[in-house]
Amino acid sequence: MHSVVMTKGVPDFSEGQVSFDEDGHLERGKTPTVMNPNDAYAARAALMTKVRHGGRVSAMSMGPPGYKEVLGEAMEIYADDLYLLSDREMAAADTWATAITVATGIEKVATEVEPPDLVFAGFKTADGETGHTGPQACWCLDWPVITHVIALDVDEEERTVRAKRLVEGDVEEIETVECDLPAVIVTDPEFEPTYRKASHRLTHKDLSAETKRRAEEYEEHLTVWDHADLNLDPDYIGLSGSPTIVESVDPIPKAPAEREATMVDSTDSDGMTEVAETMAAFAGGD
Repeated sequence: MHSVVMTKGVPDFSEGQVSFDEDGHLERGKTPTVMNPNDAYAARAALMTKVRHGGRVSAMSMGPPGYKEVLGEAMEIYADDLYLLSDREMAAADTWATAITVATGIEKVATEVEPPDLVFAGFKTADGETGHTGPQACWCLDWPVITHVIALDVDEEERTVRAKRLVEGDVEEIETVECDLPAVIVTDPEFEPTYRKASHRLTHKDLSAETKRRAEEYEEHLTVWDHADLNLDPDYIGLSGSPTIVESVDPIPKAPAEREATMVDSTDSDGMTEVAETMAAFAGGD
């Protein structure tokens, strides 16, 4: 069983300002980056699949050289090997150009390493929030896709995957669907890995410890491919291959704090009494 996890780096707003160029494009090389939080659910789903069925987990990302650290974060959750698709020709890609590039990378992994049975993607990214790249890559691969997945089971003999997916409308409903392998699975933030057997829990513990040790030297497990390695025409990837046009980007100013805080030392008995008396009314639900 071979799983590929698609992941992306997103701006880390906690570390500093996000940098844009004069055309409104995010300058990822100048912006602190972390692994997209929603991709962690995809990585955990791939780990669960390995625990249950064995095999290999690969993690893949497209972006600047700094994204190798993002793949290192993915390996801390779990990955056997890492693939970074990176060069200037891929820069400033929209979701469509990104999907073309990543799908081609997956096809190269299938040819040179092992054909994937499942490709896992996060629900959406913290910067674009379109949720397009996973399904678009699936379209490029011509595979079935199941989105908003919160649980899944694989039948290796029948070569099928059955998944429970969250359907949101007037009310939230759970839908169970099944499709053939290979397939693309887009995990929902409600996804919860399940390890019912003691053997699975022990395997999970061992694999988690193993991948954390491997992540300490993640670059030894990293393969970098550029557009020439993937045999991609520069006219169809990156900014040149992106039909999306960003008209402008307006930063949202940070709202001023409207609440005041009173500092009370824990050794100040009178101050702590006042705090307790103030909170007492709220403890009663008033």
